[in-house]
Amino acid sequence: MTAPTTLAETLEEYEFLDADDRYRLLIDLGRALEPMPDPLKTDATLVRGCSASVWVYPTRRDDGRLHFLADSNAAITKGIIALVLLTVQDRTPAEIVATDIADALAPFDLKNQLSSNRTQGIPNMIALIRATAERYGAEG
Repeated sequence: MTAPTTLAETLEEYEFLDADDRYRLLIDLGRALEPMPDPLKTDATLVRGCSASVWVYPTRRDDGRLHFLADSNAAITKGIIALVLLTVQDRTPAEIVATDIADALAPFDLKNQLSSNRTQGIPNMIALIRATAERYGAEG
C-alpha cells in the first residue's frame, strides 16, 4: 500500500477500508513523512498532551509557506500527525489560520475509529500548528 499524497486521496482510500486496514493506512502515512532529524526533537518542539511523544518543527520556505517536519515514537500517532499535516503542509500562514483542521479531519471519524488515548492529542497538534501559523503570519 502506497501512502496517498492529498487529504482527499487519503479519505477516498480510507472510506473503503476496514478497521485493520485503516490502521495500516495511518501507519503508512506516518512512514511516508519526511524524516525529522533527532536534534530537532526537543522539549520546544514536543506537542503537549499526547499519550505518545509527538514533535512538530516548522520551517518557512522562501515564498513564505510553512513546511512542517514531524515525528512520533508511536506508529499510529505518527500517522495521525501525518494526516493533520496533509491539511496544512506547504501553505501560507494565512491559509493555515483560515483552515478548520478539525473540520477537514472530521470525515475520518478518528474518535470512533481509534482509542481515546490515540486521539486525545489531536487538538493539541492542531493548536500548535495554528499558533505557529499565527506567529509566522504576524511576522509578515
